[in-house]
Amino acid sequence: MKILNKTRPLSVSLLGSSGGVARAILAILNKSFQDKNDPLYPIISKSHLHLIDINQKDKKYYDQLFPNLAGNIKLHQLDLKDTTIFKEHLKKSNTKIVIDVSWADTLEMLNCCNELGVYYLNSALENTEVDEDEKLYGFPLTERYIRFEDNKDDFTNTKAIVCSGMNPGVVQWMALKLMKENPDKKPLACYIVEHDDSFFKDKKLIIPNTLYTSWSVECFLDEAILSYPMFVDHHLQHYFYEEVYAMEFKVRLGEKEFYGCLMPHEEVVTLGKIFDMEIGFIYRVNEYTTKLIRDHLDDVDVLWDWNQQVIDPDIGEVEGEDLIGVLLVYEGMEKFIYNVMKSSEIYPKFKTNATYFQVACGIYAGLASLILDDVPLGIYYVDDLLLNTESKYGDYLTYYMTDFVTGENKASDGLLHQRLKWIE
Repeated sequence: MKILNKTRPLSVSLLGSSGGVARAILAILNKSFQDKNDPLYPIISKSHLHLIDINQKDKKYYDQLFPNLAGNIKLHQLDLKDTTIFKEHLKKSNTKIVIDVSWADTLEMLNCCNELGVYYLNSALENTEVDEDEKLYGFPLTERYIRFEDNKDDFTNTKAIVCSGMNPGVVQWMALKLMKENPDKKPLACYIVEHDDSFFKDKKLIIPNTLYTSWSVECFLDEAILSYPMFVDHHLQHYFYEEVYAMEFKVRLGEKEFYGCLMPHEEVVTLGKIFDMEIGFIYRVNEYTTKLIRDHLDDVDVLWDWNQQVIDPDIGEVEGEDLIGVLLVYEGMEKFIYNVMKSSEIYPKFKTNATYFQVACGIYAGLASLILDDVPLGIYYVDDLLLNTESKYGDYLTYYMTDFVTGENKASDGLLHQRLKWIE
């Protein structure tokens, strides 16, 4: 397999280019294109970007949002279920790296890349068979992970970084960073924590029977009402056979405090495979959507029939912030790190909301590592990448994600069972 030349132009194919995550990635690359201090500047400024979507937007959309990239972009409208056509595209375009933020099947996309020696990067695992199998109710994320793990070792002719968004992705870097700062102490628990209270400032924009989140509502519902609450302990996955929103768990980060729901997530599984401690993801979204779900706990399935709306600053001013971080629990004390972003500050610079920008920072770090670092062939989650290679993922990440808050709680709220509060 040929090593990428770190100074010559590349052909990069972006799958799912019409979506919100892709828009945020392109916004960062639009900056990279003219920032000579950006690690990717020498390559991106000369590279070809092939944008692929089954419902492709027109060139005007991209040119207005990303004027620096306009001359380097070529649009394609493809159905990625047709892997024969996709492989033909990879060959014809001489694609060296695929960035996959589509809903295409991860294993199918990776198989195409592996066959042709193309590098691969994504932000989440997708599996079409799992999505269509109603018998897997309660466990879709875990099943996607199991099927990916069963096939991962077959990909020997590519290098890939999978699940490199904000969470999963950046949060693994945060967790390992905190652990390295306290090498003599073994944590009792590691909680990925998120409090996203982003919402439209003008409440007149609210439409009845509509669910609002700052990223894909459908993907959120997959975790919030289609899955059971899950955590990992002693490398084993544990489940509560309850609705996710029937219970909540306390989180303190210095002066910030909130209660969030326990949801299954990729980083919980991957960190739980490596570390022998209690690991979970505790998440609270805006109060409007939280109340809607709790008002329908007796029949959450009806929510699938409601309208879905991303909290998009294109529609109206967005207030609030998205805080994502890691809380390490020790005997009698806790340490934390988090990043917090506001759409009101991100949108004027990058024309996207805070949540999508946080995801894009993780994808940018993965892309830079694939291009610039001598990472051996293989498939890597971000924790694998950081522990087993010489990747400079953290250096690339902090070029755009610059502000992290770290601190310590002088006392501890304990493990999950001690943080639990039932919703009446």
